[in-house]
Amino acid sequence: MKTSVTLLFLTLAIMTYGQTATDSRLGVNENISISMTDFDPNFAHTVYFWLENPDSQEDRTAFETSLQKFLDNSAYAKTKFIGKPPRASRDVVDGSFTYSLIVTFESAEAQQKYQDEPPHKVFIEESEKLWTKVIVYDSQGIQK
Repeated sequence: MKTSVTLLFLTLAIMTYGQTATDSRLGVNENISISMTDFDPNFAHTVYFWLENPDSQEDRTAFETSLQKFLDNSAYAKTKFIGKPPRASRDVVDGSFTYSLIVTFESAEAQQKYQDEPPHKVFIEESEKLWTKVIVYDSQGIQK
């Protein structure tokens, strides 16, 4: 239930407020511009990652770099949001994960192509040794 509430909140926040940033919060030494105007309500793919060594800056940098490289080269992902848990003050917020990823697609078929594209496979190969747990929530939009 907590994760569902968190997912709903993140999705609504993205759709309502958008995000454009030079994102030093990610710990990546590059300027990253994230535009949420591309949010596609047809299909959302939300992934939570728990790193094995979340306090290791080396592991965080390797993960962030690989994930950003993957997203920069994905031919199918529209919204490309990478997040970290906020300091939550409410019991309903699950902040146990290390990173979250929200990507949207024009269809379930586009999401499947994303799963099979080479940049996604390279990301998994480069990063799977860094995490201990991954949970994925896929959602199809209810609005037509």
